[in-house]
Amino acid sequence: MNRLTLFIPLLLANFLFAQPNDEFLTEFLFGNELKLQNELGKYNQFDFSGLWTKTENYLIFGVIGQDHQRIRMKLISVEKSPINENVYFVYGKSKVKEIICDFKGVITLSQIRETKELQYGIDDEYADKGVKSQGVLMANYVFWESFDQAHSGIFQGILYSKWYLNSDSNIKYDDILQFADGYSNNAFIGTWKSYSTGIEKICNWADFRVPMANSDFDIGVGDFAPSEKYWDKGWETYLRAWSLGDKKAESEEFKIWWQ
Repeated sequence: MNRLTLFIPLLLANFLFAQPNDEFLTEFLFGNELKLQNELGKYNQFDFSGLWTKTENYLIFGVIGQDHQRIRMKLISVEKSPINENVYFVYGKSKVKEIICDFKGVITLSQIRETKELQYGIDDEYADKGVKSQGVLMANYVFWESFDQAHSGIFQGILYSKWYLNSDSNIKYDDILQFADGYSNNAFIGTWKSYSTGIEKICNWADFRVPMANSDFDIGVGDFAPSEKYWDKGWETYLRAWSLGDKKAESEEFKIWWQ
């Protein structure tokens, strides 16, 4: 990746400040509270890049616009900056309908906060796994799609990611409560703005659930399930694959579309 091409978005990212949404965090953490102290300096020695490439793409769900058109996002590579310990360089691709765009950008950590209580999962299955600390990172992200591609623009907003520190002092993706109803992680909450028209749209995506979506969008309890109202916005294939057992639709959901 040519890091020089990321210079402008890096500057922009540094002018943004992630302000936590308390209502969202309460739901995101299943009611667990965060300590007030920002521990950014304590954790900048660690590499968080593995958090954002762990989840299989067919389990990452996103929407763009008030009508909740489906958008698929793939972070193909994430590298920690060798100069700034709180900056990560990103390369990925976006897909809306059949339009695929490349993007490059940065994730800039702004807060790292530990939870007041450690969570050990269903039946305390992680109680003896050596979890040393646990928490949420908050970051600004700016992703620039290629200017020379059709219908391209810029993604920017706030990222929330859950993590824990294990007994080997490695940062791990926090999937301890993955099987709890409503679990999600890596919530990107922000906007997309068109280069050509200047039109700005909401654009949110995350692992397993869509964050901050319309109240009538996700009607699932245990699993994500967009309501029939939104099927024609790119969600019919998902429903046909997982609700109706349609093998062709299932193949489409598993498709490696970013190659």
